[in-house]
Amino acid sequence: MQAIPITLAIDVLNLSKKYGDVVAVDNISFKVKQGSVFAFLGPNGAGKSTTIKMLTTLLVPTNGTVTLNGFDVAKKSNEVRKNFGIVFQDPSLDDDLTAYENMELHGVLYKVDNMKERIEQLLTFVELWDRKNSPVKTFSGGMKRRLEIARGLMHHPKILFLDEPTLGLDPQTRNHIWNYISKMNREDGTTIFFTTHYMEEAEKVADEIVIIDQGKIIAQGTSTELKAKTKTNSLEDAFIDLTGHDIRPEEAPKNARMRAWHGRR
Repeated sequence: MQAIPITLAIDVLNLSKKYGDVVAVDNISFKVKQGSVFAFLGPNGAGKSTTIKMLTTLLVPTNGTVTLNGFDVAKKSNEVRKNFGIVFQDPSLDDDLTAYENMELHGVLYKVDNMKERIEQLLTFVELWDRKNSPVKTFSGGMKRRLEIARGLMHHPKILFLDEPTLGLDPQTRNHIWNYISKMNREDGTTIFFTTHYMEEAEKVADEIVIIDQGKIIAQGTSTELKAKTKTNSLEDAFIDLTGHDIRPEEAPKNARMRAWHGRR
């Protein structure tokens, strides 16, 4: 019998996480198609990070199941880890090592074949090959993010998790980061699962969007569908309408955020 090809990168069913009486994630279900770009949005404290930790084997769910690339996260955690890469919101590079050494360390941990060729390929891809021998502490924020993305791809993952990949970067650098990510998605078919506080990023690149608030999924669909549902003209306005939260990053001036909020109510 011919094997049925796997068409889902991620399949989440009735997933919950409780800490005593506190419900961080409340019986959520969603699917992510292979090769798609998937945005997982929500205000701070909504349950995004807890969900990502359960998807990436860092937390054990209280209830429910998660399947990544055909592998049950609870039963096949080692296989699952081989299938994804992750770029955390907080910096995770060793600043005292060079760019090449950071890549090499990751390659050793994952037992990557043809490691020298793979490092050169990825550092060239993110335009850092000429800085391969520079200590990471000399890099700008955008360069560090590019290196983290390259490192996350070192072991040929099918799925890449990006938690706030462009937070705090200037608009030009943010655009460069997304150019790399989009090219990787197009050319290699890598599934992208990302969170962001920049709604215009999700509106521009995401094939599918899920919005979570207070541990529950409150909306999902394309950007066009969410705007139609809320009768709004932008994903940011749709998000505010659905959640009551203005999600823009904290570096935006507070008075500007408040004016935007009051102007939309």
